[in-house]
This record gives sequence, C-alpha cells and structure tokens, in this order.
Amino acid sequence: MPVTKFISLAVIVMLVSASAVAQQTPAQTSSTVKHAPITNTAANSGKEMFNSYCAVCHASNGKGGGPAASALKTSPADLTLLAQKNGGKYPSAHVASLIRGRAALPSHGSQDMPIWGPLFSSISQGHESLVQQRTANLVAYVETLQAK
Repeated sequence: MPVTKFISLAVIVMLVSASAVAQQTPAQTSSTVKHAPITNTAANSGKEMFNSYCAVCHASNGKGGGPAASALKTSPADLTLLAQKNGGKYPSAHVASLIRGRAALPSHGSQDMPIWGPLFSSISQGHESLVQQRTANLVAYVETLQAK
C-alpha cells in the first residue's frame, strides 16, 4: 500500500510540474540594435564597406531586410529603388550627403542609422581624402544595386 501511495504522489507531482511548464510563456526576446565599434575595412572597396557597415540593416542585396532590420524603429530603405524614385537617375550627390551626415535627418532615416562621415573620419585618422574615398566608393557600390 505505501508503494502505491508513493507512485500516485510521484505521478501527481510530475503532472503538476508538466502542466506548470506547459503554461509558462516563452521568454520574450527583445530585438535591439547592438552598437559596436566601427571596424576598418578597405577604403577602395565599396562592396566590402557595404557588407561591413550597411548590410546588417539594408541586407546584402540592399532591399532593407538585413538581420537587424526588425529591431529598428523605422524599416531600412530599399536602396535598390533610389534611382527609380528619382526619375530614373541615381542621386549620387544626395546619397553621399546622407552617408556623410550632411542631409537633413528626416531624409536620412531614423536615428538608428549611423552618420558615417564622422565614423569614417575616425578610422581614417582624420584624413579627409580617405573619408571622401570611402564615401565615393560606397556611393558607387550602392549605384550597382539599383533595380534595372
């Protein structure tokens, strides 16, 4: 008889435990943007810079679905449509201005997007010519992503 009571008690404890575990809601995962220090990439490779600095939000194809996109307050722009939205002409001067942080914030996007000019300056030891080279090569690479 005591063995039966022990087994019955063990079964009840297991059922209660299983029920409690089943009713627990899974832990909420928070989508947040983790800011990391900028890494130095080749100034002469727009593609390498795009993949290092931009693809996390804009995706490697430039369409805006990068791995960090869901954590942003505003969805990243689809960079493949810049020319299409500008009457078929790629707005290279405007894109350079956005990258450097010289354009007005609303057209730049949310504050989630870094202003790359000062960051490029920091990894270029303040050499303006390298900042310009980085910006020009990144702008040229984004132009290659334009929808045909």
